Parts: sequence; structure tokens; C-alpha cells
Amino acid sequence: MRSARPRLADLIAPVGSVALLLLTIGLVLSSAGKTLGYDYSCYEAAARHLVDGKPIYDNAFSVNVGTCPGTYTYPPAFAAALVPWLLFGGVAAGAWCVAMTACFLAGVALLPVGRDVRWTVVAVAAIDWPLLYAVKLGQVEPLLFLGFAAAWRWLDRPWVVGTVAALGGLVKVQPALLGAWALGTRRFRAVAWTGAVGVTAVAVTAAVTGLGAWSVYADLLAALSRQLSLANNYAPGAVAHLAGASDSVAAAVQLGSLVLAVAALVAAWRWISPVGFLQATIVVSQLLSAPLRDHYEVLLLLPVAWLVSRGHKWAAAIPLVGWLALFAFVDGQAPSWPAAASVPLAFFGVLALVLWEGRRERLVSLPAVRANTATE
Repeated sequence: MRSARPRLADLIAPVGSVALLLLTIGLVLSSAGKTLGYDYSCYEAAARHLVDGKPIYDNAFSVNVGTCPGTYTYPPAFAAALVPWLLFGGVAAGAWCVAMTACFLAGVALLPVGRDVRWTVVAVAAIDWPLLYAVKLGQVEPLLFLGFAAAWRWLDRPWVVGTVAALGGLVKVQPALLGAWALGTRRFRAVAWTGAVGVTAVAVTAAVTGLGAWSVYADLLAALSRQLSLANNYAPGAVAHLAGASDSVAAAVQLGSLVLAVAALVAAWRWISPVGFLQATIVVSQLLSAPLRDHYEVLLLLPVAWLVSRGHKWAAAIPLVGWLALFAFVDGQAPSWPAAASVPLAFFGVLALVLWEGRRERLVSLPAVRANTATE
């Protein structure tokens, strides 16, 4: 007769990792003070403006993109989707932060990796500053993590990939790049789903926000991409600017990084496995962002989970690099460009590892594919 001890031992990893994550998040939220849901206040303000019949974007803000609360830099559809959340009243910010924690845990549960890898990801997340910071601010990265995890788990289900690409792109534009991955892997039904869901969602929300809001949003994105002197911007061009480069040199560095990221994505399409290509798409979707924020590194937990599941356990230490960004912008001190550089370097480093491992995976699978083709 088997004892209950093995079963109890099996609970140590899941219960311990989740408890550790909830403990660290709880400590961060309880000490957040006025910064609790700091970025959520931007979303809430936009939703309230919709309810009050006011514009959700400030045209003057396009010239001087800056800080929260009070500014909104997301698609109009997301503001419309947040209107029901206003019913939470004074506890809305805290409830949103809790919801983002739940989104992250749900995303981990969906990861198509072994249970041990899942609990490793949760344990690492408990000491991953970008995740703790994103939850404290009420940022949407945990929500995007959930979407990307769902697309990874059900990558052969067109409606899942298409819905994640479309709705994710209406929360924050970067997940729309999944449509390019679907096109590159000849998942044409997923591409069709992306278009259908996206057009429908835009049409529905345009009845609330007006089509003009989308034009202002496009102008805002263009303005954001040119702002390389903002505080807490970790884009390569912004880092070059912090290091003393002129505006023109910083702009050239930023353009070069975008070209390199797109070239890596093309290389992933041509030469690595479909799952590796998906991981590369997730990383590149963030590298195409300007500004690039430190809490975007939450999404690196996805390729890290994939690398660990492929036998590279050392990859679990990669998220610890996220702590370096804490020393980039310290109140009362001059910004540290080497600390800021840790963010883009982490993204490009993980991208390089994904290309390397994805190539290995494809080379291993090619003989099996050719054998199956020959027997058909």
C-alpha cells in the first residue's frame, strides 16, 4: 500500500512556488502606497472620459509624451473594454492588480511544458522584479502573458491564435505581430480569424470611441517612437542618448535595433522551428516597442519556460537580470546607462538563444518530417 508521503511531496513544488509568489506580490502591493495601480489610473481615466463623453487622448500630449497618471497611450478599444471595471469604484485599482496576478498564474497553467517547468516559472516569477513591478503598477503585461501562453498552447487552433492576435493587439498593439507568425507558418485560417475578430472589435468599439480616436492614437504612436529622451525608457536609442549620444546618433541606434529585430524575425521564419519562431515573435514584439519599459521583461518568462523545457535549466536564471534596471533611474541621481542597457541586452540575448535552440529543434525534426513525407 502506497503511503501518502509521495503525494504530499508532490504538493511541495506547486504550493510552495505559488505561496512564494503570492507572498512577494502581497508585500509589494501592501507597500505600494500611492503607486498602487499607478498605470491602471491611466486606463481608468480614459474609460471615465468615454463615459463622460470626453476625448480619451490629449492632442497636445502627442508632442510631449510622458507620465501617468492622466495619460493614455493604448488603443481606444481597450478604454472601452475597461468601462465595466469602473463599477469597482474605490477598490478598482487594487482589484485590477489582483486580476493581473490571476492572469499571470492562469498563463503559467496554460504553458505547454512539464509541471516541473511550470512551478519553476512561478518560483522564478516570485523574485522577478519586472513581474512584481508590473503587478504593482497594474500594467497589462500579465494579461499579454496569458494571451501569448494560450496561443502557444493551442498554436494549431486558428480561432485561438487569431483571437489572441486581434484582441491582444487591441489591448496593446504588439501582440498583433502574432498575425505575422501565423502568416509565416502558413496558418491562413488563423490570419483570417485575426482579421475578422479585429475588424469586428474595432467596429463595435468605434461606436463608443468614434473613428477619430484611432487617428489620434496613430499620431500618438508615431510621437512615442520618436521620444528617446524620456525617463524610464530602455529602448536602445534611449540608452544611447543616456550615454551621451546626440539625437541623430540615438535615432540611428534605435533604427538599427529595429532592423536587427526584424532581421532576426525573418531568420526565425526561414530557419527555425515553428515553436521557436513563436518565441522569437514574442520577443521581437517587445523590441519593436518605443519606448521600451523594464516591466516588459515579464514576457521573457515565456521563452525562458521554453528553453528550460528543452533541457536548458540554467535559463531559469535569466529573469534575474531584470533587477539591474532598478539602478538605471534612481531619484536624485544621474541615470545609469549601463543599468538601462541591461533591458535591451536581455531581450536580444534571449532572442539569440531562441534562434539557436529553434535551429537545433528544426534540424532534429527534419529527418522525421522527410521520412513521413517519403512514406505518404
